[in-house]
Amino acid sequence: MSTPNSRTAFIAGLPKAELHVHHVGSASARIVGELAARHPGTVPSEPDALRRFYEFRDFAHFIEVYLAVVDLIRTPDDIRYLTYEVAREMATGQQLRYAELTSTPYTSVRPHEEGKGMPIDAYTEALEDARRAAERDFGLVKRWIYDIPGESGLPAAEATLDYALNHRPEGLIGFGLGGPEIGVPRPQFQPHFDAARAAGLRSLPHAGETTGPETVWDAIRLLGAERIGHGTSSAQDPALLAHLAEHGIPLEVCPSSNIATRAVATLDEHPIRAFRDAGVTITVNSDDPPMFGTDLNREYEIAAELLDLDDAGVADLARTAVRSSYAEAEVKTRILGEIDAYAAG
Repeated sequence: MSTPNSRTAFIAGLPKAELHVHHVGSASARIVGELAARHPGTVPSEPDALRRFYEFRDFAHFIEVYLAVVDLIRTPDDIRYLTYEVAREMATGQQLRYAELTSTPYTSVRPHEEGKGMPIDAYTEALEDARRAAERDFGLVKRWIYDIPGESGLPAAEATLDYALNHRPEGLIGFGLGGPEIGVPRPQFQPHFDAARAAGLRSLPHAGETTGPETVWDAIRLLGAERIGHGTSSAQDPALLAHLAEHGIPLEVCPSSNIATRAVATLDEHPIRAFRDAGVTITVNSDDPPMFGTDLNREYEIAAELLDLDDAGVADLARTAVRSSYAEAEVKTRILGEIDAYAAG
């Protein structure tokens, strides 16, 4: 069995993929500080002040803070800078080889109507320029999931679908749904997910983070979910756990996020063990890592402790993320080979 120190070292060098991480929410204090200096206002640019800014009271406060950071993304140059610098930190600090980032174009493009934001084509061009540069310079393959900000309702859903279908970036692989769940029923978005799936995009909504298992059922039955973002409350419904296991629908588990947003009271109470024991496919992810004072390495350490995993078990977690991704076959084969070689060495 690994010692804590040796496990930390093993995880730090382990090649990884991440499936549930937000584009803007991945901005470190360094990146947010630069953006805040460009656009002075409500977000502090000084590191200590930023740390205090990120002390969340509950999920609603998290959304408030998140949207304040979103407001710093105002120009194509902001998009390029954010995307490229996030990739640098993912690749060099966490050994990420592949990431599916959830991006919310609506929050950057909609203000264009008020003279503040940017046109969707400028957004897409900046996103793709930075993605290609990051793959060239850091070897990190990035793909996009465009998500509907649920709090903005059907207008956001219509706009996001238009962005996905009519201004589709080369790296777009999925269609998602984020933001608050309370007061945002999933059934209203069924036509949008139907259209996205018909266009070949994967259905990858958040569900069951701050609401009960019925939200997860809605995501599966009505939105055709192929993976579930969080799915925390699934543990409350044995029939749902059995369905997830039987149909191979992975959960994107984000332990530190669940604690920070008060979705789970303590790590000891986290349902990740119940998911594993029910045979549900688990992937481990960081969600909005700098906002929660974590990174993917730390989330792997937490999962290893909660699941009592040795190095071989940790490597299997990394393999599961790759297999649960929508990376091209050759990308999956390459990363799995890297994991095998690392684990053997």
